[in-house]
Amino acid sequence: MWVPALKNLTWAAIILGLSNTVVVLLGGFLVILAYPSCDHRYVFPFVAVSFAAWVRIVAMVPSGIAQEATAMTILESPSDNSAGVADAVLRLERRMRYKKWLWWTRFATVITVLQFVGATYLMFHTAKYISHPGTSSNCVLGIFSNGSWWKQRLLALFIIMACLVALVQCFAGSDVVNWRSYYATKDNAWKAHYLEVFDNGMREALCCLGRVRYLSVLEEDEVYSVARLLGDLVAYRASGTGHLELLAGLALLQRHGQSPRSFEDSMEAPEGLIQEAAALHKFAEAAYTGPLLDFGRNPFLFPCAWLYRQGLLAPWARNRWPILNGDNWWRGHAAAFLKHVNLTSEVLRQGRVNQAKCEAAYFIVVLHHLRSVVVAVRGTETPEDLITDGLCKECILSAEDLDGLMNSSHVHPDVKLSVESSFPHYGHSGILGAAQDLFMQIDGNPGDYDAECKSSGFLSSLLGAGCECDGYDVRIVGHSLGGAIAALLGIKLYRRYKNLHVFAYGPLPCVDAVVADACSEFVTSIVYDNEFSARLSVGSILRLRAAAITALSQDTKTDKATIFRLARQFLNLSERQRSGTEVNNPASDLYYGAITGEDLNHQVYESEYLNDSQGSEGQCRVFPLLNEADKDSVITMDHSKFTHPFESNVDTFDNPISQFMETVPRSESTSARDPPEMYPPGLVIHIVPHRSLPMSMWKACTVQLSAQNYKAYIASRESFKDIIVSPSMFLDHLPWRCRYAMKNVLEARSAQGILNESYSV
Repeated sequence: MWVPALKNLTWAAIILGLSNTVVVLLGGFLVILAYPSCDHRYVFPFVAVSFAAWVRIVAMVPSGIAQEATAMTILESPSDNSAGVADAVLRLERRMRYKKWLWWTRFATVITVLQFVGATYLMFHTAKYISHPGTSSNCVLGIFSNGSWWKQRLLALFIIMACLVALVQCFAGSDVVNWRSYYATKDNAWKAHYLEVFDNGMREALCCLGRVRYLSVLEEDEVYSVARLLGDLVAYRASGTGHLELLAGLALLQRHGQSPRSFEDSMEAPEGLIQEAAALHKFAEAAYTGPLLDFGRNPFLFPCAWLYRQGLLAPWARNRWPILNGDNWWRGHAAAFLKHVNLTSEVLRQGRVNQAKCEAAYFIVVLHHLRSVVVAVRGTETPEDLITDGLCKECILSAEDLDGLMNSSHVHPDVKLSVESSFPHYGHSGILGAAQDLFMQIDGNPGDYDAECKSSGFLSSLLGAGCECDGYDVRIVGHSLGGAIAALLGIKLYRRYKNLHVFAYGPLPCVDAVVADACSEFVTSIVYDNEFSARLSVGSILRLRAAAITALSQDTKTDKATIFRLARQFLNLSERQRSGTEVNNPASDLYYGAITGEDLNHQVYESEYLNDSQGSEGQCRVFPLLNEADKDSVITMDHSKFTHPFESNVDTFDNPISQFMETVPRSESTSARDPPEMYPPGLVIHIVPHRSLPMSMWKACTVQLSAQNYKAYIASRESFKDIIVSPSMFLDHLPWRCRYAMKNVLEARSAQGILNESYSV
């Protein structure tokens, strides 16, 4: 056993240790003075507060020892490239050390809570005694309040210190030792440290959500894989960058965006595709049968809305709903799905809502009036879905996974050749696993398929020759994670069903560029404005992280106050942003504060000029950091001083940030160690807000247009390579926003057609 060196202790630990020592000394002195004259029950609160402070000091010693032992074990662990029995033993020891330190920190947290309760108790009785002097039965307060001046000040100092220590400990954290004093700029050490942090945190969160089985697993599993990926992403700590500093860099990227991108040269999306996508969107949205959908639309009344949608308020009607795999006893998920799409129970033929690792919830619907069979795949809603999202390391797509592209008779020969000649192909490992499982669920028979070989799956029993839905179209839809799973499922099924088409709304990037282009004939991805999901990949996160660090490091005048203001600005949207409008940018066809994929390589930090009536070319902009009411909290930024973080001619220095930047994959170049780039699958339709042109009074009276107009364009998938930092990047991912935008596009085109007819007349 060793004691951490004084230089390795955090300033917070030193200050709290001294403060608790003062509380112990003052409390002991007060108890000695008061005990002969007062009953023990009145002295007990002072004894308890002093004893809690003493225990807190004592707990800091083993906590610091355990923390240092954890750090030393991590430093002794081999790198990720090594393997074998020794590596497994060290990994187990590292986890045990981390758990021991974690339990000591939690014990210290419990003591902090007790100190807070004790300080609150003393404050309450002191305030009561002051407001009603002489009426309190607490003789300790009476002795010191009616005594000499030094006793009064001693009592006041004790109460103030007890309250201050309890309050400060709530915000100071539980670290006794400074991790950086051990890890310094060692990249592997920070990765291993945060791997353990995320691994234990996720297991405990899953345990709290009823997944107890994850808590006792010690070997590598899917939780460990996700934690390792998250640990790699948080390795920016090796460059000396803190979490708040990263948020501040993201805020700088948001405010230092490029000029709005023009879509004048882009081709508008075919109206037929948008019509069908808009008609089928309700099935992708209805697949969210849990409380998540209602929470997004009814933040305050979502429990009532969810219970109503699930039919729990009318349990006697449960026999009307079909039975789904994993549904609750009142068949609520089937009821919620059918109520949202406003269809009868006969159309829902099969489904699953319970899940395990890399499984997807789905619903199969037969629409006789449309001669279609719809497979709706649910997006992220459960902890298992989050794990599937997090398993985003690339994996190799086999020929069986690409069966619909390589062996289908209705795929163009050039497409087949491009796929066959460019192996290996890569995909999102978690999404691929979910698609493979879903393929077995709904169609089975993973072996070779030909015209004489019939599948034994459920889809074949509906769509086979002479069956109920012979000749019907097959439509697979999904939102977010569900859209990506639907796309890979469609690639596997396309050989069997030539009338198949996939509509993926805001899908995750899940395949490489060749496969994404090859399936454009039968897969359509709909991306709404700045939503993050279609741009979320390992490569895009690494580039965004590097750009944020570089943006902050280039501003030499940035201090801690600026960092806190920028971090707060990034975490909190103003009221105008929450209501769907942008500050100083109403209803425009913008990429507000954006970094588009193509232009990140050239213009991330390119100077942006004001061109309005109050600005002049080359003028630097002043960006509000908090909200409109906080007029004094602003930062003036000169855009001409910013440079691209990935340019080869940027001056490098011998510092942690420069060394860290050398390990980040570039958007414009790849190497053997860079992760393969993932893209949204199929034909990508991008729906963006469009600023309406000034209209004459006659036009305005003829056609009623909405205040916010949208347009749909055929987009290059390269433009979704990098994440756009925007106030609306998360809100744009809400499914009903995409539905409203598609409806708006169709209404605008219909109105434009009316105008054209009136002009021709």
